[in-house]
Amino acid sequence: MTAASETWTIASAADAARARAVLARLTAAAGVSALDRARFLTALAARLRGSLGAGGTALTVTAGADGELRVALGGPEPWQHSLACPSPVAGPLPALDEPGLAEALLDADEDAAALLAALDETEELVRFHREELHQTNQGVLALHAELEAAALAQRELLEAERAARAEAEKARRLLTFLANASAVLHASLDHEDILRRLPELLVPEYAGHVDVWLMDDERTPPGTRAAATVAAARTGRPQYAGPRPGELPGVDDLPASALSPDRPLLCLPLGARTVQGVLTLAAPGDRFDPDTTVMLLELARRAGIALDNARRYEQHREVAEALQRAQLTELPATPGLDLAARYLPATHGLNIGGDWYDAFPQPDGSVLAVIGDVTGHGLRAAVIMGQLRTALRAYAVEGNGPARILTLLHRMLRHQLPELYATCAIARFTPGEAGVVWAGAGHPPAVARGPLGEVRVLDAKPGIMLGVPVPYEYEEHTVELPVGSTLALYTDGLVERRSAGIDAGIDRLAQAMGALGAADLEDLDTAADSLLKPMLHDSEHDDDICLLLCRTGPR
Repeated sequence: MTAASETWTIASAADAARARAVLARLTAAAGVSALDRARFLTALAARLRGSLGAGGTALTVTAGADGELRVALGGPEPWQHSLACPSPVAGPLPALDEPGLAEALLDADEDAAALLAALDETEELVRFHREELHQTNQGVLALHAELEAAALAQRELLEAERAARAEAEKARRLLTFLANASAVLHASLDHEDILRRLPELLVPEYAGHVDVWLMDDERTPPGTRAAATVAAARTGRPQYAGPRPGELPGVDDLPASALSPDRPLLCLPLGARTVQGVLTLAAPGDRFDPDTTVMLLELARRAGIALDNARRYEQHREVAEALQRAQLTELPATPGLDLAARYLPATHGLNIGGDWYDAFPQPDGSVLAVIGDVTGHGLRAAVIMGQLRTALRAYAVEGNGPARILTLLHRMLRHQLPELYATCAIARFTPGEAGVVWAGAGHPPAVARGPLGEVRVLDAKPGIMLGVPVPYEYEEHTVELPVGSTLALYTDGLVERRSAGIDAGIDRLAQAMGALGAADLEDLDTAADSLLKPMLHDSEHDDDICLLLCRTGPR
């Protein structure tokens, strides 16, 4: 198909109307949509009206073979426009005076009606989308409100979680302090040490000042705290006391910072079932935190238990030590034999009551020197030690020798006290004989020093411990001891250390025996003190110590 072209002269409004009508019919026949036609014809009509004022112009219409319709308007302001048609424009192009103008005008009205219908449809569609957009906006606003509410709830949850974590961390810190402080207080069995440690633990984090009043304390609680202290001691419940201006007489023992009218005092009973005293705390700030107060109340209870344990321990220890010392023998004065003894109770714990020494003459004139150690410590060990000492003396009165005495003691323990064990060593000195007969039952070996300073350990194999549940007959050993010799009998507390074995301690004792000078040997008590100094300088002294020195001399 070839291109068709036609040029029209537009000289009047009628010519412009005809041109518009022809082009409307051509575009409609070519399948151009009503909206595109309306846009095209509106633009063309505006240009045609403009050209009429200039005295007329030429309008060239070209229908291309590619289905494109091109319009060119001459005049002072030339205008060109191309319109893509779905279907080719049928040629030839009509003239302006061709019949059918009325039909073209009617077609134009139909196009206008179609355009109006399209506009109505578009307006309805726009209204629908506007309503849809409004609903969408409402949904977005509602969603935004929900998101904001969710964010607020999340912030509240985070704040609650943060507060819970802070509370948990605070509780953990308080419980950790309570556990550590309790361990420190219960590690000591000295009530003075416990009272000294309380302020060190509490000041300044948990209290501005600490004061302890004990039930047996002769001093009266200070003025403003007296009523609260007495009430806490009487009822066993915590009491608050707040000093106020003009009510401070009798509290000179407290620093001025502890007497602030805004700083309350907390009086806590020390102990659980039995109140040992009252712990008075000045608040570290303007008040006591509730959780901290609960912790302090529990700490005061535990401190009271620690004080009660310390006092019971001290009473138990004093009774056991008094019983043991009462049962230790006053050494006999024997011609030809000098004796000296030392007993040192343990300075830590209840490790007292099991060690003993004894020396007494037998009916034939010989002298028995005894050293022993009962397993266990405390009051029960002291009582058992007294029973053993009494039984040993009873067997010795019958004239039995060291081995036979130990055999009888072993048999007694096996049958009467099967859960008790003891070690023992017995040395028998006979007048006129330059030697000693001895027997041992699981006891550390004796150390002998000759008159010239030579030292030897009597390390013959000892028998088993007394009370071991097997039958046993002990053996006697005889050792020459020239005049001027010294025999040392001792318990394991003298030579045993946690950091080294007992053999090293026995070697140290032998060296100390050899190092005794002439001045030390002039008096056996001086020699005993000289032996203890090098042996105890590095000792923790957590066990009883018995030392019995026997020196032979001319009759």
